[in-house]
Amino acid sequence: MTFLTIGHRGVMGVEPENTLRSFVRAEHEGMDVIELDLHLSKDGALVVMHDADVDRTTDGKGPISDFTLAELRELDAGEGERIPVFEEVVDAVAAPLQAEIKDTAAARALAEVLTRRDLLGRVDILSFHDEALAEIRTLLPTARTALVASRYGLDVIDRAHAIGAGMLVLNIRRLTLELVEKAHADDLKVIAWTVNTPDQLKLVRGLRLDGATTDFPEIRRAARFTA
Repeated sequence: MTFLTIGHRGVMGVEPENTLRSFVRAEHEGMDVIELDLHLSKDGALVVMHDADVDRTTDGKGPISDFTLAELRELDAGEGERIPVFEEVVDAVAAPLQAEIKDTAAARALAEVLTRRDLLGRVDILSFHDEALAEIRTLLPTARTALVASRYGLDVIDRAHAIGAGMLVLNIRRLTLELVEKAHADDLKVIAWTVNTPDQLKLVRGLRLDGATTDFPEIRRAARFTA
């Protein structure tokens, strides 16, 4: 079984999250896949940031949706990095990507870029929002999608099937063997987040998960030796 290590917002444990610097570092460290988050700016740009506002990760304040892309570019996203747009990440690294839709309105913009740049083979589309993944399925019937969940039960499997998702990306703190076995029996892959310690890595390997999302490069190295 192939086990994937996924760089969370690049490698946010050692670099400013969701910046080109973080994504390039993740690729350099050998991450199998790089995960990022997407919102729309005031003028419709597909910007890479986790939170709905800029307060936590930049020197600005306020909702992303109140800023134009040009205004967002003026902010410091950590160590002098600027907030990137999705296509800049596509061009900066060659690794497969997981693009998480944080703002449902970003689904259509992402579908347009994936189509125009012929990226469906390289990008998995993730979201906590069932409606965003359902819209992606309508716009891009062959897209690979994954349902993300933090608080969930066995019902998350039915939710994934209802919207055509082929993968679950789940909070490690609620994972059970019963859920993993049922998901695998229903042809769903299961990824855990966030796996940042050796004990957490041993747990996901013991549960025979398909991968782990991590903040730290050393988890990638440890994964090779953890059965």
